[in-house]
Amino acid sequence: MIAEAVRVSPEWLLLREPADAAARSADLADRLGRQLATAGRLVIHDLGGGSGAMGRWLAPRLPGPQHWVVQDLDAGLLKLAVADAPGPAADGAAVTVETRRSDITTLAPAELAGASLVTASALLDLLTADALARMLVACAGRPMLLALTVVGRVTLTPEEPLDAPMGAAFDAHQRRNNRLGPDAVAAAARELRGRAAEVLIRPSPWRLDVAHADLAAEWLGGWVGAACEQEPALAAEAGAYMDRRLAQSAAGQLVVTVDHADLLVLP
Repeated sequence: MIAEAVRVSPEWLLLREPADAAARSADLADRLGRQLATAGRLVIHDLGGGSGAMGRWLAPRLPGPQHWVVQDLDAGLLKLAVADAPGPAADGAAVTVETRRSDITTLAPAELAGASLVTASALLDLLTADALARMLVACAGRPMLLALTVVGRVTLTPEEPLDAPMGAAFDAHQRRNNRLGPDAVAAAARELRGRAAEVLIRPSPWRLDVAHADLAAEWLGGWVGAACEQEPALAAEAGAYMDRRLAQSAAGQLVVTVDHADLLVLP
């Protein structure tokens, strides 16, 4: 993977942040908090951290003083991570943030010196198998919380015949350029368990209803667009399909479930 090829807009990150927060596994965060309860000051590296949403969600769930190092290639997003820093820790301790412009696909172990924890969110499915392996080598020996990796299951209610071919084409699109896409969770678990790490996996689905109509519309446009790029034959029916789905969403008649998984890695 060439990291520069994967860009996300601040608007998209802002739109999805509430759904991400609702989806991430509180169970794994609680387990991690217990694991780190006596660790003292935490230094947390957030890989591909963008605008800092992971820290805003996790920092208040962990005890003790924390220093977050948000790593990303996008300098504009890193400015947002500093501007909207996490609140205090679970016990009221201070949380500080610094940013580091870096390509996590070439991460070296020395760049994580002193890290107590490594986090990432919505990242693993963007990596190739080689990039994932390099990242996990760099992170070895440290706890990791790797959240919101897509697993290739999308359910729209009510269902339509076009849902399945759209979903299959989207999954194929995600695997372009040798990216892992929906295979990333299984690949990471195999790699980590081969190194005798304890790996806990929990579901972290988006559930988008009328309360998330704006996000559902934005997601649907990207999902259908990628599917049609992968399978151009779908384009003939895509316009009418989108119109129906958007009308259902606006009327509160559509529920979209996008399945993800969270991984907690304990060395």
